[in-house]
Amino acid sequence: MTAIPLVLAGYLDELPVPGDDGLTARFRVISSPTDDTVDETVWACRTADPHLAHALLTLMRPGDLLRIGGHLALPGPGEGGPRLDVDALELLAPAPARHLTEMVLNRYGSYLVIFDPEVDTIPVFTEAGTWVGTAEHSDAITDLIHTHETGSPPPSP
Repeated sequence: MTAIPLVLAGYLDELPVPGDDGLTARFRVISSPTDDTVDETVWACRTADPHLAHALLTLMRPGDLLRIGGHLALPGPGEGGPRLDVDALELLAPAPARHLTEMVLNRYGSYLVIFDPEVDTIPVFTEAGTWVGTAEHSDAITDLIHTHETGSPPPSP
């Protein structure tokens, strides 16, 4: 496997996914050298650094502008696709706050959430339509998803 050092800036595409060990994270970053959608690249990323994984899983939100550094892994045949193994992470700018005026359906990995400005809670479903529950606010969505996937509440920080 070839590993190439790389640093890039891009937007966090969706909520990071925790590894089975809880100390790693997988995520995607969208980067464009020209800010034109035809030039965008979606980077599959992962980190084995528990501090970076914790920051990604608890502090970062889709749309955050990040600078990430690491090594681009180019696996051989049959070893999966390329990915960026991240060992440095910096939040350049948080995602802009959205003031909703109408109902919005948003994706959190394989989960769907409905933001409705006229309702105080946020319903969460799997993409297959299975009911997950209701989050009291947007910061509680990832905890609800974690509980649904593992059967237990997330660990306290």
